[in-house]
Amino acid sequence: MRLLPVAVAAALVLALSGCTQVVALTPAADAENTRCADVVVRLPDTVGGRDSDLALRQTDAQGTAAWGTPTAAILRCGVPVPDPTSTLRCYTADGIDWLLDESDAPNLVYTTYGRDPAIEVIVNQDEAAGGAVLLDLANAIGFTEKVGACTTVDDTI
Repeated sequence: MRLLPVAVAAALVLALSGCTQVVALTPAADAENTRCADVVVRLPDTVGGRDSDLALRQTDAQGTAAWGTPTAAILRCGVPVPDPTSTLRCYTADGIDWLLDESDAPNLVYTTYGRDPAIEVIVNQDEAAGGAVLLDLANAIGFTEKVGACTTVDDTI
């Protein structure tokens, strides 16, 4: 019986495992909230990308998720619940209200409004359509507690 050298065996294992790197993220302050766990276990395996569905990837922080290679969408559960605002537009996607911050385009930052814990979803609009990603996440995010709603809705996805 002939054994493979360790380096060759390691390379073979990496090749067979898909060699997808873990996405390094920072957990939100309230990521340990049990409602975040309710969300994370219900996240979809894929979300809608520009050209095809984006696969869920492994992350290294509690209450987080990422999709796509390169990363096109990131979710962080347990971010601070936002106060009412007159500077960010509010959207509703499948019953979930979102505040949209476009200041870091092409990365769009969506934060749930009227939900506790709050969830932040960052979408690279060059790789994925924000509305499609939010619709794909709505079922999982619906497991957070609804504590309010947008008072005016500029647009509905």
